[in-house]
Amino acid sequence: MEGFKYKEPIKGYELEFKLIPINEIHIPPFQRDPSESLIKKLILSMEKIGYIHPIIVYEDEGKTFVIDGQHRLIAAKELGVDVIPVIYIPKELVYNLMEFNTEKPPNVKEKSAQVYRLYRKFVEDRPDMEESELSFYVDEPQYITFGFIIEEINKRFPASLFNNFIKKVDEFLSLKLEDAQEERRRRAKALYELYEKVNEVYNRLGFTNALLKGEILRKAIQKVYGKNVRKIEDDYYTAIKKVKEALDSLTDEELAGIEDNINF
Repeated sequence: MEGFKYKEPIKGYELEFKLIPINEIHIPPFQRDPSESLIKKLILSMEKIGYIHPIIVYEDEGKTFVIDGQHRLIAAKELGVDVIPVIYIPKELVYNLMEFNTEKPPNVKEKSAQVYRLYRKFVEDRPDMEESELSFYVDEPQYITFGFIIEEINKRFPASLFNNFIKKVDEFLSLKLEDAQEERRRRAKALYELYEKVNEVYNRLGFTNALLKGEILRKAIQKVYGKNVRKIEDDYYTAIKKVKEALDSLTDEELAGIEDNINF
C-alpha cells in the first residue's frame, strides 16, 4: 500500500510511514521472547481504544522485520487485524533502537537472552569484528556471559542473582567474535559451576526458599571482598574461584540467621 516518506527532524535520515498486511511482518531471531501477560493487556487495551500506535520495522533481504512493537504486532494478530500501520527505519539503526524499546523493559534474564541472540547474529554476519565494538549495542558485558548460560546451558539460570557480582569482573573482550564466543562459553561454564556450588550449600542447609541462594552468595562474596564492595581487582576467573572457595568454607555460624534477611 502507498505511504509517505519524511525526514527525521533531528538526525535527518529518511523514514517511511505505510499501512501493510500484518502477515508480511516477521520477528527477527534476536528479539526477546514475548510476554503473554503483556499481550493480554494490549489486547484489552486495543479492544477499548483500537490500534493507534505504529510499530517500527526495517527491511532485510526483501523481508520486513519488527524491531519495536512485537507485542503490539502479536496482539493485533490475535484480534484478527489484517493491515497495520508501520514506520520503516534504515537498517543501520536497528541495533541502536533495541536499547530504546520501551514497550516492555526487560529484566536481566530477558535482556541476557536477547543479547545472546544479537551476539550470535553478529558472529554470523561479522565474525572478524572485535567483541569490544559491541559496547555500542550492549550496555554491559556480563549480559553476554549470562546469555550463553541461559541459551546454551540452562534456561532457568537466575542471572539477576549474580549481576552485581559479575558486572564487577566481566569485560568486553579484545578478540574477534569468532574467537570471543569460545571465551564466553568458558566464562559461562565457570559461572555456572559457581551457581552449582551455591545450590550445594543451599541443599546442605535444607532451605526451601530460593531467595536464600542470594543470601548464601552474598555471604561468600563478603567473606572474600568485604561488605559493600564497589570494585574488585581480581580477574574474572580468580574472583569466581575465590568465591567458590568461600562457599566451601562457610560455617554454620556464618550462615546462621540468613533466613531473617528474607521477607517471607
